[in-house]
Amino acid sequence: MSSPKVIHATTTDFDQIVLSSKEPVLVDFWAPWCGPCRSIAPVLDQLADQYSGKAKVVKVDIEAHPQIGMRYNVRSIPMLVMFKDGQPAATQVGAPPNVAGVLGGMIDKAIA
Repeated sequence: MSSPKVIHATTTDFDQIVLSSKEPVLVDFWAPWCGPCRSIAPVLDQLADQYSGKAKVVKVDIEAHPQIGMRYNVRSIPMLVMFKDGQPAATQVGAPPNVAGVLGGMIDKAIA
């Protein structure tokens, strides 16, 4: 069951949700056919709940919204980008073995 706190952004609302956010935003660029993307989804749900009120977790389906993927040069998925003050602050490409620790660390650094 996915967390209601994970936001699904589209080409129409990406700038408002991510770039205009007062909170840091972890963006997951993914696609429905991507196995590693699906494997990290429960971790993203957990992080969205854990950091609620401090940071946002946003997913962008790059198949449905390729313009956003092109804008951020997404060549391999999953690609996770931590945005702070509307700018990319950190990037993780692929699903590392300790994905919860790696992504949690990215969020902790952004909210510090």
